[in-house]
This record gives sequence, C-alpha cells and structure tokens, in this order.
Amino acid sequence: MDKASTQPSQSANSVADIKALTFEKLEGMNLTNPSHYLNRELSLLAFNWRVLQQALDLSIPLLERIRFIFICSNNLDEFFEVRVAGLRHDLARGDTKPSLNGASTEQVLRDINERAHALVDEQYRIFNEELLPKLAEESIQFLPSHEWNDEQYKWLKKYFKQQVMPVISPISLDLTHPFPRLVNKSLHFLLHLHGNDAFGRDLEYAVLHMPRSLPRIIELPEKVGGSKEHNFVYLSSIISEFAEDLFPGMDIHGCYQFRLTRDSDLLLEENSIEDLASALKRELQSRNFGAAVRLEVGKSCPNKIVNFLLQKCNLTPDELYRVDGPVNLNRLMSLPELVDRPDLRFSGFTPKVPGEIARRGVFEVMAERDILLHHPYQSFQPVVDLVRQAASDPYVLAIKQTLYRTGSQSAIVEALIEASHAGKEVTAVVELRARFDEADNIELAQKLQEAGVLVVYGVVGYKTHAKMTLVVKKEEKSKKLTRFVHLGTGNYHAGNARLYTDYSLLTSNPEMCEDVHKVFQQLTGMGKVYELNQLWHAPFTLHKNILAAIDGETKNALAGKEGRMIIKLNSLTDQSLIEALYRASIAGVKIDLIIRGVCCLSPGIKGVSENIRVRSIIGRFLEHSRVYYFYNDGEKNLYAASADWMERNLYHRVETCFPILQADIKKRMLDELSLMLKDTQQSWILQADGEYRLEPSKNTKPKVQQQLLERLSR
Repeated sequence: MDKASTQPSQSANSVADIKALTFEKLEGMNLTNPSHYLNRELSLLAFNWRVLQQALDLSIPLLERIRFIFICSNNLDEFFEVRVAGLRHDLARGDTKPSLNGASTEQVLRDINERAHALVDEQYRIFNEELLPKLAEESIQFLPSHEWNDEQYKWLKKYFKQQVMPVISPISLDLTHPFPRLVNKSLHFLLHLHGNDAFGRDLEYAVLHMPRSLPRIIELPEKVGGSKEHNFVYLSSIISEFAEDLFPGMDIHGCYQFRLTRDSDLLLEENSIEDLASALKRELQSRNFGAAVRLEVGKSCPNKIVNFLLQKCNLTPDELYRVDGPVNLNRLMSLPELVDRPDLRFSGFTPKVPGEIARRGVFEVMAERDILLHHPYQSFQPVVDLVRQAASDPYVLAIKQTLYRTGSQSAIVEALIEASHAGKEVTAVVELRARFDEADNIELAQKLQEAGVLVVYGVVGYKTHAKMTLVVKKEEKSKKLTRFVHLGTGNYHAGNARLYTDYSLLTSNPEMCEDVHKVFQQLTGMGKVYELNQLWHAPFTLHKNILAAIDGETKNALAGKEGRMIIKLNSLTDQSLIEALYRASIAGVKIDLIIRGVCCLSPGIKGVSENIRVRSIIGRFLEHSRVYYFYNDGEKNLYAASADWMERNLYHRVETCFPILQADIKKRMLDELSLMLKDTQQSWILQADGEYRLEPSKNTKPKVQQQLLERLSR
C-alpha cells in the first residue's frame, strides 16, 4: 500500500492544547491533505495480498490453503475487469482528477502495475514451492508431460481424441482469418506452425480456444495412475503434448497458453432506457468482448510470440503477466472437491437454529421478541422459513422483498412463487444491475413475473442494495393487521450465508415495520421522502445521520465525556466521513475500525488519527457484516446495515441501516465485537506506514471466527 505521512498535519500543529479545541475550530481544520489518505486501488490489492497470505498459514488445512490461492486469483480477475478498466476509461476521457492520496490516474496505474506483478509472482511462488510439494506429500500430485509413462501417455492421448478434439475448433491465422475476438478470461493457445495445409496455405500461427465445458484438471484413473493416490494432469499439458494431431502434416514449433482479461463493467445510460431488462441483455452479449486490460502467458512463451499477442490485443508490456503455471488458476477451484480427504479440509459444522424458533416457529417468537442471527454460525433457515411459512399461512395477505443476489436455486424465490399462486399479494424489488449476477437476475425477474409476482426493478440511477422482507398478516382472532420484518447485512443467498458473516434481524417492532413499509412504498410508488422512525436509509438520511453520530462523539469528547466508536465495514472510502473520523480522533474519541477490504483512512498520523486503530479480519469466512457502534454518552447506540461507507452506498444506492433495540441482543453483539477487537490470530493491523501486519502476541485463544463457531453453532 501507499505510504502515509506520520508527520503532524499543518492544521494539527496550529492547536497547541486540545482542551482549547471547540467543535467549530475542528470543523474549520483542513483535513484534506493527500498524505492523510490511502489509495483505494492499492488498498484493494493489499486486501488480496492478505488473502494470499492465508495460503501460508500452517494452521489452515492444506486443501483450504490452496483454495485461498484460487480466491486470490478470482479477486484479481475482477480487479482488472472493473477497477483497472475503470481507470483506463478515466484516462481515455481525460479525467485528471487525482485520487484521495493525490496520485494521478497515470501514477495509480503505474503503482498497480508494480504491485500486481509482485502479487502474481508471489501467488505462483507459493503455489509451486509451498503447496504443490505439500500436496505431493499427501499423495496428491500434478504430473508434467515429461513424467508420463507409456500407459499414462496412451490413456491421455485417447482422452484428447475422445473428449477434447470433438469440442475444439482450431483457427488458422491468415489473410482470410484475422485474429479472432477472444473470450474474456478463457484459456487459449497460440500455436507456432510451419508448413502448407490442405489448401496450400503457408500458415505460421493458429489459435485454440478451450470451451468452459472442458475441465482444466483431469484425474488419471487408478489403473494408469502414478505413484500417488491422486494423479492429476493439467488440460494445458494435454493440449501442448497432442496439439500436432489437430494439424496433420504441419510442423509444430511451439504451443503456448495465454489468457486475456477484458473490461467487464456494464455502462448503461439508464435515463434513456425504456426497458432496462432488454438493454441489459444486449449489453451482456458484449461483456466478454470489452477492451483488453491484461494478458497472461506462460513464462516459457518466446518474446516473438508475446509481442505478437500484445500487438493483436492492443496492450503494452506493462499489461503483460508471465506466470509459472496454469494461466487460469481460479479454474482449478474444483481440486478440493475432487479429493476426498476430510483431514485436509476445515472441520464441518452445522449452523444452529435457535432452540426457541425450532420449538415454536419463527412467527410466534417474532410476535414476542426480536431475533438476531449471526450467519454462518447460526442458520439462515429461519429467514427462509419466514417466507415459506408466510406463503402457506392463510392469514398472510402480502409479502414484499428486495432481491439483490439469491442464487440460481433459491428456496426463498420458490416460496414467493408459491405465495403468489396461493393468491397473496407478492412484490419483489429485483436489482437487475447486481454486478456479474445480471443474467441470473433477469431470468429470476422473468420467472417471478410468470408466476404473477409484481416485479419492480427499483429506481433509475440507484441500485437497490437494501436487504428487507415485509410480511403483512391478519390475526386470526382480532382481525388486526400485523407486520413482520427481516432486515439483513447480507444477501438472500443461502450459499453465501454459509460462507459470509452477516447479521439478520427478525422483528415485529411496529416502528421498524412501519419504516420498512415506507421504504417499499418509495421503491414501488412515487412521492416525497418519508420521515422514518428508526431506520436510516440511503440516499436520503444515512450519510447525514452517520455524520451526526460521529460529530456527537466528537462533541462529547470535547466536553470531557467519553467518546467511543466501533465501526465494522467491508470498505471505507468516503472522504467526508473520513474527515469526520479524523476530527473525532483529534478530539480524543477512541475509534476502532474493523474493515475487511479497502480503507482510505490512514491511522496513526500524529495530531490527526492517533486515536484510530484499523484491523482487517481474514479467515475461513468472508467478513461481510456492517455494524456501527456509538457510545453516545452511555446510551450505546448500535446499528447494523447493508451499507459500507463508500460514495456509491451513501449517495447512489437504496440502503438501510437499522438499530438494535433489544437489550440482550445489543449486549450479545457488543460482546462479539469485543471478541474481534481482542483477536490476534487472524487480525491484520493497519500500520502508520500504510502496511498491514499480523501483530505477535502471547494470546493463545483460538481465532475469532473459531470462537464464534464454538459459541454459536452446534
């Protein structure tokens, strides 16, 4: 990451005595010095570096360590497809606005080039030097072609002819066959040829595209296996060895794997679109063929071939990545599933359903008290049951739900369809623009519409990122209408609920239910901004209420009272909120930030951020929950939210932030935050120099995620 100045700021030097500070003086300070900020893109690369370090953690089972290699590779793909592509767009448009740390777009791209190359080199070093030898020790090996014995060679040649040749189409390159449009992130091979083909053409190059249907690793059957229990061969090794069979009579001088990453962000002028779904469908067809942003080649590829590819892809040498192994590591993600070795995997666990819900049912408990679930330690099933039971309950009149990501096989979606078939009023606010889930969400919307569900695509210009479910029920005896609500920090995706840490609140609190009802009214209807009782919501009140809460801590500290904040986020980039945190720190507020990914705030700057501590928790589960805690002179206000402190969340999305009102739930959440702040096993601390480090400690307690597993799951 970029270095942050540890020298006192000019504004801080002008204040000799903090006791003489007033809030007005703090507001007048200039806290925009670029040295007070870290670069967003470099911070994201630093997060991927921390992910990669999990592959070196000896306390993590081997097959899980190798999975972190693949996760890092997948993260880097998206980084180039979106972040790097976006910077290139800025450069092409002449957008010269510097980043928060003062770096120009050109400088940021140069820094990315340096750091990303170092990260990729380290990724392959760990893969080749650390993990592959360890796998071999566990009787799991990858056989290079020069180690194949005669029996293996025959089996693989047969596999090539029967399983590979029928589904690939070699493309020769000549005047009538120009360089083809290569599919984003697909495995390709460039063959260097010599000789005349059947039509007398003197060919020099040909391209092979590998369909996604072909597995990237092939396990040899036991009868022809090698010395290990599991013997794998890369698809790239098979292609390189038998490519000459595709070009009979031609001499093959070389067969070189490569992979192209393209700009995959979708740019839609929504104000001029009549049918968003149709426009997205058209745009998705071109996603795989956006401008090239990165070229990966095998390290043995000759310079002549590399230069040819760079020229054809309109890329520079800086955008070239030579790799020592398969160019598409993330496609090896299937390896842990192909090897039945529970001893090399994380121990299984069963997410717990709170006993009271299991005994009495979710509606009965919600009618009496709030329910807090912490996924994945606690089951997502009660959230599913809320919708399922609502679908079959004859007294339920209406269900409203936001859907951002749900997965292709969603029990919640099926329950919504069942409810519609049962004659209930069902409304689904489907966010079509959820990045990389657009196609699935278009299909989802059509499926719901066909079942009679009222489908709304949200508001033009604002992604609907809030996670809300509202159930309206008529009581059997009193005939009174009551409402039940689910609010969450994560998506309605059962698979993610096993991998991501998120909070779910199930409540029948009348004010909270009324607020959720009003937010749905805003999304589906028209009218002025509603005044809400309990919820903060973007793009209307969330930012100003967060700012007011931070400033409240600042004013309390200036008045000699205790000032305290704990903020847990995925990302922190909004400058106005960072400035507010700096003012609070100068005033003496003690601030703990638990930020998994991007953090543009620089802690430990003398006179500015000395009271701010930033940690990033990386582990088995992806930390995804957003929690805001403000001491507020002893009131201890606690909120959970769907929103990070980023510009897009605060100003360009529909988000909800909901208070935790029930005393026992508030105490429990604060205890869990305290566990995170005490963790020394998987918490990376952001230093004053801008680097993240695991701090050595004598604390021998298990990792915080393991403690929560033991505390909350079965």
